Amino acid sequence: MGCGNDLRPVVKYLEKLYFIAYSFFHLKILITKKMSDLKMQMLWRWTKAVMLLPFNVLVIIPAIVLYGTDYRWQGYNIYGLTFGVILFGAGLFLAIWTMWLFAKMGQGTAAPWDPPQKLVVAGPYRHVRNPMISSVLMILLAESLYLQSEYVFLLFILFWIGNMIYFPFFEEKDLEKRFGEDYRRYRRNVPRWIPRLSTWHSGEEH
Repeated sequence: MGCGNDLRPVVKYLEKLYFIAYSFFHLKILITKKMSDLKMQMLWRWTKAVMLLPFNVLVIIPAIVLYGTDYRWQGYNIYGLTFGVILFGAGLFLAIWTMWLFAKMGQGTAAPWDPPQKLVVAGPYRHVRNPMISSVLMILLAESLYLQSEYVFLLFILFWIGNMIYFPFFEEKDLEKRFGEDYRRYRRNVPRWIPRLSTWHSGEEH
């Protein structure tokens, strides 16, 4: 296709992501050598969940899309780069925060096959019901801005639409079944996508 040179920034970008992911998990393994078996098990559960879900959505699939659409690097756009970096940083921070809450308070992961055992209503979850998906959307949008790719932006739109369908028809029904009235009260008071400005407390009811 004659676009080898044009894909070099994409390759470098993916190499950085792989390096960050490798460094993060390598560091976690070193730190957890003295942890209990339970914590090691949780780390392994999260490793599988991250590699199979957000890593595919944020790295593997965009790379396939770029390769399949004959992507050509167009150079940096200062506005897209600036906004993309801000979005990426905010999304990464939110992702780490919500994963930590799921592991510590929920005793589970973001994976449908290994969900939290307890309803997590803390931190960003007091403002919006799906901050973890919001973090993935923020990072995916940041990638589309950084790469200036309309196809990655289309992937962002499709991922958003897919979750808008999945959550009300599947995820929320499962949560209601598992957590009953606690989740129904939470759902009545905390929005699905657009965060409420005030912090919701479990005893509060509109």
